Amino acid sequence: MGDTAEWQRELETERSMKDGFMSGDPESPFIVGRVPFHALRYFPPNRKYIVRATLERKPIPEEAYLRTNRDNQAVMRYIGDLSFSLNGESLHLRLYHAGEGVGTSVFVPFRDLTSGTESYGAGRYLTLDLNEADEYEVDFNRAFNPYCAYTDDFECPFPPAENDLPTPIRAGEKAWAEDRNPASPSGAVLGRVRRSTTRKTQRTAPASRRRSTSSKGGRMRRRSR
Repeated sequence: MGDTAEWQRELETERSMKDGFMSGDPESPFIVGRVPFHALRYFPPNRKYIVRATLERKPIPEEAYLRTNRDNQAVMRYIGDLSFSLNGESLHLRLYHAGEGVGTSVFVPFRDLTSGTESYGAGRYLTLDLNEADEYEVDFNRAFNPYCAYTDDFECPFPPAENDLPTPIRAGEKAWAEDRNPASPSGAVLGRVRRSTTRKTQRTAPASRRRSTSSKGGRMRRRSR
């Protein structure tokens, strides 16, 4: 795992660079969604949450459908299951490949007992690069939020029920803002619908008020005659 001080410096550098990207890059979800930026929030670095994991691959990758924050289905390839031990428990996570254009990179969406309170309720992600040995060092300190944790302008898949870990993972990124931290994936879908409805109402309200005022004026004129 390397030297602890060096690992922590590297982790803090990654987080600082990510803040720089999020605050000013044209492709940042904050820039795209015109959301005022404040620094991302993290659990303190903790090497306890670095684990050795073994991947048991499916003989043939299976097509999988993950629900998204827009209540659609994201098509993935279910590659296999990561097995590891943490907090005295034997745990498993399903691992997915997003398809063409990502090479050997795979992602692991997950929820845990901090989801909906300390961390983003709809789930967080880890990424790995596949290797032939199927042995991995999984660092939950690098767990990150999907872009839909910050803005509704992006669509993101949720973890399947099989990736709900029955233990708290107090490592990686925390919830960004209390008012954007649903208790569950379903809460994320409903929250997006409510915000969309509110925005539509706000856009149409001025026109409605104008029609109402005009109508009242017309009635008053008719009565005056």
